[in-house]
Amino acid sequence: MVSKKKAVQCIDVMENLFPDAHCELNHENAFELTLAVLMSAQTTDKMVNVLTDKLFQKYKTPQDYLAVTLEELQEDVRTIGLYRMKAKNIQALCQILLDKHGGTVPPVHEELVKLPGVGRKTANVVMSVAFDYPAIAVDTHVERIAKRLGMAKKSASVLEVEERLMYLLPKERWSKAHHVMIFFGRYHCTARNPKCGDCPLLSECKFGQRQIK
Repeated sequence: MVSKKKAVQCIDVMENLFPDAHCELNHENAFELTLAVLMSAQTTDKMVNVLTDKLFQKYKTPQDYLAVTLEELQEDVRTIGLYRMKAKNIQALCQILLDKHGGTVPPVHEELVKLPGVGRKTANVVMSVAFDYPAIAVDTHVERIAKRLGMAKKSASVLEVEERLMYLLPKERWSKAHHVMIFFGRYHCTARNPKCGDCPLLSECKFGQRQIK
């Protein structure tokens, strides 16, 4: 397991590679971001962006999503995985926003995770990106990078990876580190065919060293 100093150094290297790392889901407000992250489960950001390019033109408010039948909304989101459940969650989420939060997304993590389809990762993304609150959202990329670089145990759960990264990294760097790790995992240290031979972190990565032997 790496030290706090080494973990920060690794993040520095990733940030040098991807200084403009950011949330790649297109959105204009916290409401759109929440829905986009909800829809990104088991679906690529690229596919979600293609969908929301039209979806966010048709639907602007929670009321808009509730003004149509579930079947119509399902048809509108059918290009992404699990579209039936996601459409159902979207309408249920919108109803709760209207009933309990005045139609707006609450800037409180404990309230966000109570919304249908919103798990801890989604809540962390919304808190970080929409409300500028320090948070680390552990998706498949963040988990993979953390484990390959020894920031977390291979057997660690998603929550354990998050807690470990929060321990290793300064709080003020959590949000940026989350985006940097995603970019590093998405475009460099990929699940398949990672660029180990051309990686500035090879000396810190036992996984990578095994790949190039």
